[in-house]
Amino acid sequence: MKNNTIRIALVDDHQIILDSLSLLFNMIEGVEVIATFNDPRQVVEGLKKEQPDILITDFSMPYMNGVQLTLQVKDAYPELKVIMLTVADQGDAVQDAYRAGVSGYVMKKADRKELELAVKMVAGGQMYFNQEVMKSLLTQPSTHHQDLHAEEKLSQLTKRELEIIQLIAQEMSSVEIAEKLFISVGTVETHRHNIMRKLDVKNVIGVIKFAIKYGLV
Repeated sequence: MKNNTIRIALVDDHQIILDSLSLLFNMIEGVEVIATFNDPRQVVEGLKKEQPDILITDFSMPYMNGVQLTLQVKDAYPELKVIMLTVADQGDAVQDAYRAGVSGYVMKKADRKELELAVKMVAGGQMYFNQEVMKSLLTQPSTHHQDLHAEEKLSQLTKRELEIIQLIAQEMSSVEIAEKLFISVGTVETHRHNIMRKLDVKNVIGVIKFAIKYGLV
């Protein structure tokens, strides 16, 4: 981020949507739209001029879809975070986007408050998938190893860790969890790390999938 401003680039094949999204995001404090693209083929080359912190792209577009674009962008700019903003909520679409490496998946019917939350969470190094999208991710099959040791993993969780898992599942950020539980943000982050280690998952999405599968939320 430059001067604490979250710089974003937008990709959508409909110019009117690009214009509307640009107006909306530029109204959010601390967010600036620095580039827009109505052709996904122009993105990788176009980002050479000035790379944003977050790329927000549609899923269904001519020439290549959002997943294909994400793969290209992540290959060229590994540190760039991607959010899928789309009407596509089918399980396959969500899972493909997740596997491609998106940091967030938001429906186009989302209001400004949710869009702001998604952008700021992703810019802060977290992931954002709303509850509706999360249900699609949960259809991914678990591995035999996970099922075999689920009970053992659950037994390792402390009462506080179980409480934090429930708050994570409510899409609360580390700051919000810290305020609710009257603990420091650093303590919350330590709990998050320990939870992921105990559950043998790599990110918050994995924590929530495990929690819902085994009835923790």
